[in-house]
Amino acid sequence: MSESIIKEKSFQFSLKTTKLYKKLLSENEYILSNQLLRSGTSIGANIEELIGMLTAIVKTSQKNLTKH
Repeated sequence: MSESIIKEKSFQFSLKTTKLYKKLLSENEYILSNQLLRSGTSIGANIEELIGMLTAIVKTSQKNLTKH
């Protein structure tokens, strides 16, 4: 359950970040807006990567436990 909360919050954050990015672009703020977009939307990708690594660790641990 907590996994879906984290995913949902990061998704909502990226939507807000994208909205702010568009506002900054309309005010001709290009450098800050590009950095904001990259950093604000990378959070979801980092979460997905972490979940994938944790899943792999759990599967490996389960295989090692069944061998012994």
